[in-house]
Amino acid sequence: MTDLGDFGDFTADGDGDPSAAAESAAEEADAPSRRSDATSAAGDVQPNGAGTADDEFETTTVEPRGEDVGIGALCVSQGLRVAEDGDETTLRAYVTRGNRSSIRLGSYLLAPYPDGEQLFCRITELEYAQQYHADDATEIHARRAMRSDGIEEADYKFVASLEPIAVLYQDEGELKRRMTDRVPKPQTVIAQADDTEAIKTGLKIPDDGVFLGHLSVGGEKVRTAASPPTIDYRLKDDYEAGDPLVFRHTLIAGGTGSGKTHGAKNVLRQFLADNRTYPMEDGRSVRPAVVQFDPQDEYAQMHDDNPDLDDEFARRLEREGIAHGGVSETTAFVPKIGSASYSAGHHRAQQVEFTIPFSMVHENPWLVAGSGLNDNQYGALVSVLLPRFREQYGMGATYDEFTTFLDDPALREELDESGRVHEATFDAVRRRVLGFGHVFDQDARPITELISEFVRPGGLSVVPTYHINDTRATEAVVLALSSLLIDEKLSNDPTYDRIKETPLILGMDEAHNFLTDADSVQAGKVITKFTEAAKQGRKERLGLFLITQDPQDIDDAVFKQINTTVVLNLGDEDAIKSVNIPSNLESKVPYMEKGQMVVYSPDNSEPVELIGLPKCLTRHGRD
Repeated sequence: MTDLGDFGDFTADGDGDPSAAAESAAEEADAPSRRSDATSAAGDVQPNGAGTADDEFETTTVEPRGEDVGIGALCVSQGLRVAEDGDETTLRAYVTRGNRSSIRLGSYLLAPYPDGEQLFCRITELEYAQQYHADDATEIHARRAMRSDGIEEADYKFVASLEPIAVLYQDEGELKRRMTDRVPKPQTVIAQADDTEAIKTGLKIPDDGVFLGHLSVGGEKVRTAASPPTIDYRLKDDYEAGDPLVFRHTLIAGGTGSGKTHGAKNVLRQFLADNRTYPMEDGRSVRPAVVQFDPQDEYAQMHDDNPDLDDEFARRLEREGIAHGGVSETTAFVPKIGSASYSAGHHRAQQVEFTIPFSMVHENPWLVAGSGLNDNQYGALVSVLLPRFREQYGMGATYDEFTTFLDDPALREELDESGRVHEATFDAVRRRVLGFGHVFDQDARPITELISEFVRPGGLSVVPTYHINDTRATEAVVLALSSLLIDEKLSNDPTYDRIKETPLILGMDEAHNFLTDADSVQAGKVITKFTEAAKQGRKERLGLFLITQDPQDIDDAVFKQINTTVVLNLGDEDAIKSVNIPSNLESKVPYMEKGQMVVYSPDNSEPVELIGLPKCLTRHGRD
């Protein structure tokens, strides 16, 4: 059987007759003389019979004259339409051969209007289509493709579908944006957006604020003609255009190995920049205090410089106005829990031991309620037992005294006979509140005596809990401190003015462990407290900074108050769905590399893709 590329024995008759093939070859040999005769018959010959130069066909080029500008042009073969309903919008562009390899989904383009305005848009689809009608789903086409070095681009159309984002226009010398309200002309030349001002205006990215990363598309940084060529993404951090977004709360979600802690440290470092202050109601401008709960004992390292951050990289950071280097005002506040010991050879931050005084339970009874009390039992604890205990022992009484109080059989009998607390309810409460002896009133200074050191303008207070093996104890510590801070912030008559009068960022790693959606009394009280804190945070200069790998477990009441969501790589489908980012970015999340992120902050910008800094701005990781 002959090879597909061998047509040597083929004849028009299809019978493979050698004599027929020879006859055909002879006729072909005579063809030039016949063509020459035909030309002579036309009378266009020299006297001696020789042909002239005019006999040859003149070749013409199909390439237009001039130099190409842009990457292609808008086409109308399938319509050219913008509509209020995005699904009804039809905006497509033909991309020329030389530009096709550089085009990516998500790339930003500009299409000018005749009057100088520009349509800022984004590529949502890329498609090859046939230039000429042909069926290439055949054996011969496939075999040719397998033997060739590449395709002939001229045989195909390359079409990009575009999503209009905004119209850019000049207003008294300032570039501004508005919603898309007009359709561009057919054959409008489109170009890749390579101007920093145009891209930032089109995406509504502020020029100043808290640095998060650099704008990217498909995992590659967007490059411009400016210096530096990258586009920095920042969160609004002043009161000119509303409240600073730090006080409208931030969530960082990412799986293990996604760069979640690395990115969180870099953001917190910007909040602790020397020049970052916020105005208070009394007219003062005050640097924020950061309190970070740290279950993996990683954030106290922010005290130290990163040894891998070289001088060249540091100069680049300074040119872009990015704060870097260790935070000298970093203190590790170590909870004293029973015999658990804390080892801190991986950082040089100051360490201060503290304990939770049982007196804090009077304001937050659910600290000892555990997760097992029902409404009836919790009511007995709050309305009967704790008030009776305060009356007998005073506000400064200890946890040991409280357990002694509950061990009194006469009290149990009295409350049961009076109908105030049934004996079964009394026993249930007593069982639930036992087991906190290693949490309260330990051999260390109470946290209530350390407020001025715990909340310091420009200072970072880290609360490590890695050394605590008891989950109930960890929850009690984190919830006791966070409740203290929130209550003082929201109070009209605070006990500790330092907390009330200092802008505060409350960071919580593994937030899903504390703000989970659960049916217990304790969980309900916690969620109510944090929801109220989130709602009033703007007014009270209180920002929640939540970090989690399981965002689906955070209660919706808290989640709805989050304005800025930063999503790194997540592999769990439920987790991805829970963060509520646009579908075009949602599909990228499982494939993002370490440091890549999606930022969804409706009050700051359009949803965008970013790449974080490759190096941590402070020390990160253990040797």
